[in-house]
Amino acid sequence: MTANNSKTAEIRRLARTDEPAALKLLDSLLRDLFGLDAHAIAINRDQYSLNSLNGFFEADGQSLFFKFHQEDGEEAMSGEYYRADILLRAGLPVDQALYMSVLPGEQILVYRRRSDPRFSDVLRALDLAPDEAAEAKAVAAERQLSETVLSVYLETLHAVTPTEVAAEPIHRLFHDRLADPLSGAIPGGRFKSFYVDQEFSFPGVNLDWDAFSIAPVVVNGRRYRYSFGDLFEQAGTRLRPDRLADAGGVVAHGDAHNANVWYTEKDGAPLLSYFDPAFAGQNVPTLLAEVKTTFHNILAHPLWLYDPAEAQTRYTASARYEAGTLFLDTDWEPSRVRMGLLEVKADTLWRPLLAALKERGMLPNDWRRVIRLALFLCPTLVMNIRAGASTHNKTSSLIAVAIAVMAGSEPETGEDIVSLFLDRIDPSLAG
Repeated sequence: MTANNSKTAEIRRLARTDEPAALKLLDSLLRDLFGLDAHAIAINRDQYSLNSLNGFFEADGQSLFFKFHQEDGEEAMSGEYYRADILLRAGLPVDQALYMSVLPGEQILVYRRRSDPRFSDVLRALDLAPDEAAEAKAVAAERQLSETVLSVYLETLHAVTPTEVAAEPIHRLFHDRLADPLSGAIPGGRFKSFYVDQEFSFPGVNLDWDAFSIAPVVVNGRRYRYSFGDLFEQAGTRLRPDRLADAGGVVAHGDAHNANVWYTEKDGAPLLSYFDPAFAGQNVPTLLAEVKTTFHNILAHPLWLYDPAEAQTRYTASARYEAGTLFLDTDWEPSRVRMGLLEVKADTLWRPLLAALKERGMLPNDWRRVIRLALFLCPTLVMNIRAGASTHNKTSSLIAVAIAVMAGSEPETGEDIVSLFLDRIDPSLAG
């Protein structure tokens, strides 16, 4: 087990520096784990695979697709992964892997190769070349999937204990990335390595962590209540796994960003289905279940999170730092198809789900804060958004910080896309 753990980590490293060596190790690994005589192995260069590696190969007369999932530096975390059977039993559309290995800290799955595009690729094309007819199909596909997901959430919604909730792997996407995986100390994990004591560079402004973390943020003239550092501190407290049982639990995929969703047209009707349910569970905290989907499929687009170099060519951004306040200005905005998806997500899923929680006496008073803090952690801990630290440049880093703060913090005055969304799903306001 230890040898295979080391081998998969080495494959991911070599894929960036020495692809022939990575392919040789991958061939050996597939043979050792599954007895597969693999050939025509190819690694897929995929901007969405932030914590994974995937590609294609042939074996036993079949065209196959492989995917590794490994959280860098988080091998010590415990928890069960890849419980696709939970989703199937609940009635969610999900591909089953043909072969699966769930070594601690590293997960390897092999699927039949499909010719269908991922929904992420369909939507990216529409971001760049809007097409009303194709957008209508995409939004209809999202609506149908959201209706199915809602029915599963309402059917499986149940009271949970803090212990049951804490055992779910979904916390690896949120609170666990704030803390040291061994001691549990905060700051730790990605939060500490990405941001604490680091430099932040934007067009026109360079700040160290001490100044940046406490600076009030003004985005396009709108001042926000909490700083970047405030939001991390609040998330470390409110998103603790043992504090998330108050809204019950549901069966959920938990990480259904659209690079984990197939798009198929059957008899002219669009259909979506899941794969790679790395964080699926049956006691997923209800308020977390749809957060990753909401952020990564909508607010992360177009371009800025996954295609920062392209975003730099399409959007402008400028910053200034005056009297301890950080002013960020950008012309980035969601595309028409993303706004259509947001409306579907609000009306078809979030609003009826929150209404059901309220009706059953399971909606905490601070539900907005929980959702906001989880939305904030989506971009900030999925990758390092500092310029020069990963693929981000000064322009995309500014957009990333602006959207993260907008997601996590209420504006002091006025409205923005996130506050309007939360009003739209609020069961005390929705008509």
